[in-house]
Amino acid sequence: MADIQHNGLLDRPFFILTGPTASGKSALALALAQALAPTQRLEIVSVDSALVYQGMDIGTAKPTRAERAQAPHHLIDIRAPQHSYSVAEFLRDCRQCIDEILARGAFPLLVGGTLMYLQALLHGLDALPPANAAVRAELEARAQRQGWPALHAWLAQVDPPTAARLAPRDAQRIQRALEVWQLTGQPLSQLQQRAGQAQPALAGWIAQRMLSVEPAERAWLHQRITQRFAQMLQDGFLDEVRALRANPLLHAQLPAMRAVGYRQAWQMLDGQLPADTWVAQAEAATRQLAKRQMTWLRSMPSRQVLHSDQLTAEQLLLQALPRLQRAISSAADLP
Repeated sequence: MADIQHNGLLDRPFFILTGPTASGKSALALALAQALAPTQRLEIVSVDSALVYQGMDIGTAKPTRAERAQAPHHLIDIRAPQHSYSVAEFLRDCRQCIDEILARGAFPLLVGGTLMYLQALLHGLDALPPANAAVRAELEARAQRQGWPALHAWLAQVDPPTAARLAPRDAQRIQRALEVWQLTGQPLSQLQQRAGQAQPALAGWIAQRMLSVEPAERAWLHQRITQRFAQMLQDGFLDEVRALRANPLLHAQLPAMRAVGYRQAWQMLDGQLPADTWVAQAEAATRQLAKRQMTWLRSMPSRQVLHSDQLTAEQLLLQALPRLQRAISSAADLP
């Protein structure tokens, strides 16, 4: 695996635990850290674009302080929600976390399901142009006139694969994909595919170092999403959103506030969504997110898979643990 060079990350020893939202990734990650604790220190690096934001705890199912005390967690609560956090910043911070964890003699476990982060980890950003202020301003102005769903429809015409994995109101990522297309004349998906093809060892890397926790039956995941949202409401999610709305630095168009669940709650509190239907709309948006995640994961047939709807938590741990241990053992082969 030593010939893989993607932004200087995949030549480092680490393991990715991923899967769609609500599939049980976080609980399994913590169980793995506890199981390895007697012999190997594991540190968890979040691969979740919502967990970076401070003050967004309940709606993101953020690991609690007690859970974070059981194993070190990184890239959580590192940004105020009025600030954006780019994929390039994630790669930079992730690289630094991995290096520091390895320097401490621990092993990095990357956990999460944000597609743009995972895509960048596996395929890199080297082929993509830097941000262009003029192009971005033009796209912002067009979005103000027509709305982001209209730009999503435009993206579907020029780059169908990228549009298929983005929500119609995912302004930050729609803007970036259209920016890349305007600057290069090539679809973002095509540039990313070429970056992946340039690394013939990538499928082998994924087979050894990427485990996906996903359901065999979609209905199970849908039920989990409904249960999770009910628990979030019970835990005070609406009060959390009210506190965010009271912050004069925040508004509904910020990337953080467009996160699934937060967007619908904010719209309901603004009177834009009915109080009796916003929860159903938030759950539907979460199901769509899970569908996009599953579509992307299935594009990597070499990934290891554990079906979380067919295994107990103990069985998941027993099957995941030796896979992680093999990855840790093979890390000695890396230069």
